[in-house]
Amino acid sequence: MNSPLESSQTSREKLLTLLVSKAYRYGTFTLSSGRKSNHYVNCKPVSLSGVGLILLGSMMLEKVESDAHAVAGMTLGGDPLVTAVAMAAAQLGRSLDALIVRKEPKGYGTAAWLEGPLPKRGSLITVLEDVVTTGDSSLKAANQLVEAGYKVETIITIVDRQEGGEMAIKKAGFTLKSLFLLDEVSRKFNAPGT
Repeated sequence: MNSPLESSQTSREKLLTLLVSKAYRYGTFTLSSGRKSNHYVNCKPVSLSGVGLILLGSMMLEKVESDAHAVAGMTLGGDPLVTAVAMAAAQLGRSLDALIVRKEPKGYGTAAWLEGPLPKRGSLITVLEDVVTTGDSSLKAANQLVEAGYKVETIITIVDRQEGGEMAIKKAGFTLKSLFLLDEVSRKFNAPGT
């Protein structure tokens, strides 16, 4: 029996096909930002699938800086991503730990914002995100890491919705790297107007 990853399609094409079939919807939606949109992208059905994790882990790892000590993401969307990338790195013999940024500090014990094996202060950490719309969630994670004494330069997302997030991230001094733009996903879906 063939593995679901064995085919003539490239990893990028396979991931795009998964996103179109499992993560993208066309209709009328209210986004978490409160904005209305005809496009809805929920990457969790892909990022929480075995095949999706394999594809995302290797593709996102390719965009992580070579001198990064860890990858971090805001819970809940970032949890599977940081795990997949850390595992993909380990399989290549690269030391890259996974950190989870809480939305609020833990309400007991150390009141920590960050979970995982923390590198020494000053270390470079790459932020991972599933979908960027306004950039607010990505910036919250990046700023929390900076406040904790780490260096952040890059935010990597699966899908950039192309609604101002990249500019907000750039204005804050970070670089956004996207696996896909919403235009590409909606075109593959054959959404009206694309």
